[in-house]
Amino acid sequence: MKANPTRREFIKKSAIGATGISWALTAPVTSYANIIGANDRIQVGVVGINSRGAALAGSLLKTNKAQVSFLCDVDSRVLEKVRVQVNKHSTGKLKEFSDYRKLLEEKDLDAVVIATPDHWHAPMGIMGAIAGKHVYLEKPCSHNPREGELLIQAQQKYGILIQMGNQQRSAPTSIQAMQDINDGFIGKVYFGKAWYSNDRKSIGYGKVVPMPDWLDWELWQGPAPRRPYKDNLVHYNWHWFWNWGTGEINNNGAHELDICRWALGVEFPTKVISSGGRYHFKDDWEFYDTQLASFEFDQGKMISWEGRSCNSFSHYDRGRGATIHGTKGTILLDRNGYTAYNMDGEVIKELKEKEESGTTDIVGAGPLVDKHMDNFLSGIKDGVALNAPIDEGHKSVLLCHLGNIAQVHGGMINTNKKDGSIIDHQPAQEMWSREYEKGWEPKV
Repeated sequence: MKANPTRREFIKKSAIGATGISWALTAPVTSYANIIGANDRIQVGVVGINSRGAALAGSLLKTNKAQVSFLCDVDSRVLEKVRVQVNKHSTGKLKEFSDYRKLLEEKDLDAVVIATPDHWHAPMGIMGAIAGKHVYLEKPCSHNPREGELLIQAQQKYGILIQMGNQQRSAPTSIQAMQDINDGFIGKVYFGKAWYSNDRKSIGYGKVVPMPDWLDWELWQGPAPRRPYKDNLVHYNWHWFWNWGTGEINNNGAHELDICRWALGVEFPTKVISSGGRYHFKDDWEFYDTQLASFEFDQGKMISWEGRSCNSFSHYDRGRGATIHGTKGTILLDRNGYTAYNMDGEVIKELKEKEESGTTDIVGAGPLVDKHMDNFLSGIKDGVALNAPIDEGHKSVLLCHLGNIAQVHGGMINTNKKDGSIIDHQPAQEMWSREYEKGWEPKV
């Protein structure tokens, strides 16, 4: 056995020590920095760098644990823009790719940070795992429930780390709120209400036009069945099309539903109810701009989500957030702090984050992203437990998928409390997976 392992050998061993059933690991393994020197940083590739990916690259540039060594995007204009940003703060040699598969061939690549459109998330995460790379995967971790299951299988099979990008899991005030809830501060918790509101505009009716010379439309579509290029899809409006996106409930509801599930200590629901529609505008938008979804659990607990994409009227002066209700009081919780109330509505505790994070902008940069990324890198280097491991991320994203599936199929579905699978509803069960472009089917 070698006396002094190489950087990549140690990173691999640290990942294996922090995976599987040891997600609750609290004592760090032997420090990677002590073995090979603190200046030998994790080599990271950022994939999908137009907006959210650029923000994640910014978080990486703030840490002394990683080096942004690779950029990958199918938009040549974006590569040029982010290259300038990275080179201002980095002295390392930067390589660029348009094809993710070519990026994964890089032997010096340790981890990938993925912020592509939703239809690419799980396939890229699985491919990264197979290549032995650690994965930071933006929410939602999957385009459909089956992909979430495959991601967990890939993580377990290949012994790498997969962190989902629900950054509020790394907020000190949210972590303290969960400790207070577990200590019975507001009694027995039984209901969580999550919401999101914004003032999105109409996306109009797209026209089929020639593909721009700066975009590789074939690679952009990747695993999704082929569709013609339209002028209202790239770079953001794909969220509202079933072929590539997962709707507002997964785009933003995934964050607060995750917080509610965390606070209530629940995993998979027994019943899902959803209602709503595309009410505000009439255009190409295929999902819902208004949605009410509720999730019942067998422990006598329930979570609801209210999403309004095109009307920004807020709850408690917040465009997004959650309230956790218990037998002795309520906690109002968002990315920037929490306030606890007794049964008379009096404030009994209030905590605020030291720095504020963005809430309803489309980039979402801020201190919580920095903390969440640091947790991912610490998991790789030191075996620190991840705040949002993929098995937990899948459970929260699955709620969102089930909300959309219930909306399509009559407004209600019954589900198995063991894994969230759909019971006695064949048409709804067919939405557990999706059709893939031939040759692009994800395999573990």
